Amino acid sequence: MGANSSSISELPENEYLQKLSGSEPISENDPFWNQLLSFSFTTPTNSADLKLLEEATISVCKSLVEKNPRTGNLGSLIKVFLSRTKELKISAECQNHLFIWQAHNALFIICCLLKVFISRMSEEELQLHFTYEEKAGPSSYGTECEDLIEELLCCLIQLIVEIPLLDITYSISLEAVTTLIVFLSCQLFHKEILRESIIHRYLMHGRCLPYTSRLVKTLLYNFIRQERSPPPGTHVFQQQTDGGGLLYGIASGVATGLWTVFTLGGVGSKASAQVEQCSPLASQSLLLLLVLANLTDTPDTPNPYRQAIMSFKNTQDNTAFSSSNPHAFQINFNSLYTALCDQQKSDQATLLLYMLLHQNSNMRTYVLARTDIENLVLPILEILYHVEERNSHHVYMALIILLILTEDDGFNRSIHEVILKNITWYAERVLTEISLGSLLILVVIRTIQFNMTRTRDKYLHTNCLAALANMSAQFRSLHQYAAQRIISLFSLLSKKHNKVLEQATQSLRGSLGSNDSPLPDYAQDLNVIEEVIRMMLEIINSCLTNSLHHNPNLVYALLYKRDLFEQFRTHPSFQDIMQNIDLVISFFSSRLEQAGAELSVERVLEIIKQGAVALPKDRLRKFPELKFKYVEEEQPEEFFIPYVWSLVYNSAVALYWNPRDIQLFTMDSG
Repeated sequence: MGANSSSISELPENEYLQKLSGSEPISENDPFWNQLLSFSFTTPTNSADLKLLEEATISVCKSLVEKNPRTGNLGSLIKVFLSRTKELKISAECQNHLFIWQAHNALFIICCLLKVFISRMSEEELQLHFTYEEKAGPSSYGTECEDLIEELLCCLIQLIVEIPLLDITYSISLEAVTTLIVFLSCQLFHKEILRESIIHRYLMHGRCLPYTSRLVKTLLYNFIRQERSPPPGTHVFQQQTDGGGLLYGIASGVATGLWTVFTLGGVGSKASAQVEQCSPLASQSLLLLLVLANLTDTPDTPNPYRQAIMSFKNTQDNTAFSSSNPHAFQINFNSLYTALCDQQKSDQATLLLYMLLHQNSNMRTYVLARTDIENLVLPILEILYHVEERNSHHVYMALIILLILTEDDGFNRSIHEVILKNITWYAERVLTEISLGSLLILVVIRTIQFNMTRTRDKYLHTNCLAALANMSAQFRSLHQYAAQRIISLFSLLSKKHNKVLEQATQSLRGSLGSNDSPLPDYAQDLNVIEEVIRMMLEIINSCLTNSLHHNPNLVYALLYKRDLFEQFRTHPSFQDIMQNIDLVISFFSSRLEQAGAELSVERVLEIIKQGAVALPKDRLRKFPELKFKYVEEEQPEEFFIPYVWSLVYNSAVALYWNPRDIQLFTMDSG
């Protein structure tokens, strides 16, 4: 890292950067731009080098902020970039490496400068810096450019959607996505959710608007394809090695001078190797998509990017598009489904899956019709299983996805027909063969138990229980371990109920003789625990009344722990729901007594199966069907926007922001 560090720290003294940020206006036709843009390096990816790059950029920016109103050099740099991108598509087709390389370098410098500008000034001040013009002669870019910010934003979107993705264009495509994220990063420096933003307005109106569906589609395809980054050097010239740096053979007439020392994050660096294992473009594209989808609606315009996400269809869907949504498009659902199944280890992919299931009815219908639903559900269950290693937001998203899926009766039936072998990540017990439905029940119950002992989050409880309740009427052939865990959870709740009740009684006695300390609110604790117990009894009851004959293992577990239910028979909160459970326990207990003592497990199960046929169904009281539907809370942006930006802050490729500058969230909430 020594060489890298010293070369980055020398950037403020670099003569080309000094000239760019100096007092002299530089004409767009000046040979200086060829010199400035002829550097070569691998973008740093480890945080130490990125921090150094940020500090070096700040130094250059301070000078540029001061001098730019007189020189207009920022505008000149952007116009140089814009003029070169006009030929970019042809350059890609003709394999014109030099042209693409210099355009990429121009964009990299613009992105670095913009990142610092946005973190240090208001959008109004930023807009002003784009209006300062160089005073050094006529513009080669032309006078038709009325608004440089809109021109640059539009150019970045065109670059993403129109330039073919090749080895030589990979870096500039990635840089265009990164620069759009940087443009939107003003949200990071505000505590409140931005509802009025100059950059948002540009992206949701005017010249950028017609590209909405193409941009969303391209970002989704970047995520689907997971194209790996080409090896360093292949996208420019044949690389020469010199002390581990990346020095390219440059075409004659292009000055490289001082830039040859600028070889950041060389091929041997560990962090760079880690990024190469995945797809930086796919990762960054997904982050940009999530940011765009969560921009707030304006009073006169709903977010067009969210509209596009809500309405896209499968390529095999031939029905006409609705005229009410101009941003609809088609995409290959099979490819998208496969990518979603493969990528669920990341918060970002889980959040995308949530958005698609919640907002796009076409995608939801498609997912629920898949015959390999286990490929999607298993990674979600694994997230929940490793609850202690995940952040709470990731766990919420995984749970809400399950809740949305369990709203569908077809899903609740089919998961019990999918038989899985050897679930290696489930450590509590060897599961050689289990249905997807039983595994789902096990993992949700485990999440409830974890929550009871650690986080005590009511929201988590509610969603877990709602998912179990939605499935309960369709429980089929429950694995004996799943049946045991249902009753074990009830046992745990029962003990907790008794403990809180005892604490409340003692506290009440103690308070009669003392007025010193305030009482803990045991009444509220008791209320919460009784709500959860009631819900568990309703889940058991729903299974018994709808599919008792399909679940001998649950009846067995119920009989084995029948004493647990005794205390709730006469409790006013549970009397009604206990009637059916009591009836089932009594009915099967008497049949077992008639069969004699010392019965084997197999014999007991046989008696239960025979009894299930004989049990008169009309004696079981009917209750309303247990059905819960996920509804997004009011002002969901208050949750999602900080969450999305925390993912950008923690996961974006080659982007570093000083944590002290971040206002939107505290560092531990990400």
